[in-house]
Amino acid sequence: MPKASGDEDRSGDDSNRLKIFRLYLWPYLAIPIKSFGGDFVSPMKQRSVRPLFSILLLIVFAATLSCRTAVRDSSFSLLGSIPTLPPPPPEPVVVFNETLLKFAAIDIAEAQSKQEIDQLLEGNFDSLGRYKAFTRWRRFNHRDTRAQKTSSHGAPLLLRSPNFYRHWLSFRRVLHDWARTKRYQPEIMSELVRLVKQPIDQHNGLVIKGSEVRYSSCAVVGNSGILLKSDYGKLIDNHEVVIRLNNARIESYETKVGSKTNMSFVNSNILHLCARRESCSCHPYGENVPLIMYICQPLHFLDYTVCNSSHKAPLMVTDARFDVLCSRIVKYYSLKLFSDEKGKSLEEWAPAHDGAFFHYSSGMQAVVMALGICDKVSIFGFGKSESAKHHYHTNQKAELHLHDYEAEYAFYRDLVKRPQVIPFIPSTFRIPPVVLYQ
Repeated sequence: MPKASGDEDRSGDDSNRLKIFRLYLWPYLAIPIKSFGGDFVSPMKQRSVRPLFSILLLIVFAATLSCRTAVRDSSFSLLGSIPTLPPPPPEPVVVFNETLLKFAAIDIAEAQSKQEIDQLLEGNFDSLGRYKAFTRWRRFNHRDTRAQKTSSHGAPLLLRSPNFYRHWLSFRRVLHDWARTKRYQPEIMSELVRLVKQPIDQHNGLVIKGSEVRYSSCAVVGNSGILLKSDYGKLIDNHEVVIRLNNARIESYETKVGSKTNMSFVNSNILHLCARRESCSCHPYGENVPLIMYICQPLHFLDYTVCNSSHKAPLMVTDARFDVLCSRIVKYYSLKLFSDEKGKSLEEWAPAHDGAFFHYSSGMQAVVMALGICDKVSIFGFGKSESAKHHYHTNQKAELHLHDYEAEYAFYRDLVKRPQVIPFIPSTFRIPPVVLYQ
């Protein structure tokens, strides 16, 4: 039986209402209703289940948010209970005694030294009494017996050989260059790798030109008799570089002082004694061990020019700027000790320390040189005791008055514990770690 038109309209309206109901009722949580076939899900069932499910989700969300908030608050509370470390205190600014700096910068012997250098550059040896012996060296002169009858006193004439003039010209050149650069320039500390290490490494074929790499470790071995009380031999030899002083003997002392030698550091008086020999031999540690020397007297450059031509290993003279720096450091410590601990006026210092003859020791300058070419410096055999000899390899007990060893020991202690208080060394230079063995 055909349906009435009114029924068809109601059926269409019901269908539209159902579609609208399905579209807007719980759009995110509703279960899809099949349009064609399948079981029809009652809207009442959806309305009874979905609100409950939404409430459960809201409860879970609220609980999660509360837990996160609680954890975060407890974390802040826990962090707040941990005490924060205070920032490290700034390094104290070192204030040097300006009076000591001023006195240490005064070179009492400067005028006399300049006069001697000028006379030597002019070839005036005879005006300096202690230098006359140089002009009478057999290697530089010979006596002309044929002129004996014509001489006023009947003795053979002393004639200088051409060899003398050849060495003298070389002597004048190196002396002039050394004297020209003799000034205070503390930046020399940063040039020691180039001036000392690179020439030695190039001689040994171990360096790329221009390399600024330092030696990993250096042992500076002094000559104090206190070395006889310890067996540092193996420890010394374990360093990459071992520096010895003034050709000190090591034979039969190997367990005390080691047997390895990479550099020999001497004062020019040592070379002067060696230069008297025809072979100019001055290398007890082997012909290939470099010899580094600081100048005690300007005329010793003549020894240098004579021996350098026959020396197989590098024979090097310390830079005059380096000498000036070492001199000021030692004098500062000597003045400080004299005024602070002995309570004497600075004006009394010069008479008490031989004034113009006051000088640093070979060991002190060797240690300062090691600071510039080594990443780590170990010091052995520096110090004294009542029962120990001055030198471990000699019977000498007395110390030289032109050195202030106590002042130098104070310098070594500062190197170990307070390197920032050492004067005259620029703040831009990094002093490597130093260990003092006694």
